[in-house]
Amino acid sequence: MTVMTIVCDECHARHRRSERRPPVLARPMHCRIPLFLALFLASGTAAAADATCRDISFPRHVTLSGTDLTLNGLGVRKATFLKINVYVAAYYVTQPSHDSQSLIESDTPQQLTLQFVRSVGVDDLRKAFVEGFERVAVAGLQERVARLNAWMTDMKSGQRLTFARIPHAGVQISVNGVQKGVIEGADFSRALISIWLGQVPPNPELKTGLLGGDCG
Repeated sequence: MTVMTIVCDECHARHRRSERRPPVLARPMHCRIPLFLALFLASGTAAAADATCRDISFPRHVTLSGTDLTLNGLGVRKATFLKINVYVAAYYVTQPSHDSQSLIESDTPQQLTLQFVRSVGVDDLRKAFVEGFERVAVAGLQERVARLNAWMTDMKSGQRLTFARIPHAGVQISVNGVQKGVIEGADFSRALISIWLGQVPPNPELKTGLLGGDCG
């Protein structure tokens, strides 16, 4: 076997190995680096699209009735003097604002989502809504509050409650992704969001977060 034969055999072997490589890996390293960099940057962009509070992530935009809503803020519900975290709330609006009263009075679409970080029994949940509406002190809501509470159920950690304020319709209630119905009335809609944005929120940090401050 001649030296030339050995050299040619080695060339053929390299060519065959190159053909067996997957298309991406067959490219020279200087060509592969931009591809890997692009994939890395794309994954970073996707992660940046979400906002996070207490390790719970929410998208920065949602769509409600064909309207794009922007995340106004995230807040944490803390219960008892021990400051036990109950849920993380995400508040979406058409135009972000720090003015609670203008947000309460707004007749544009809004959405409030509560993701629970601990399990809450249905009795405690119903009691919280009754007390919340009592703090708001709006007359004529008893029947509609009772309807809301009839749709409630035990909430486990990781499950969500969603309240969508739909102009001229009312508030659409979803429990863990299941739509329960719409409770009519602009008075009910304003009273409901006032539980969190009114003068006496469940805890001050929650309101601050929903208005764009620290999530708490």
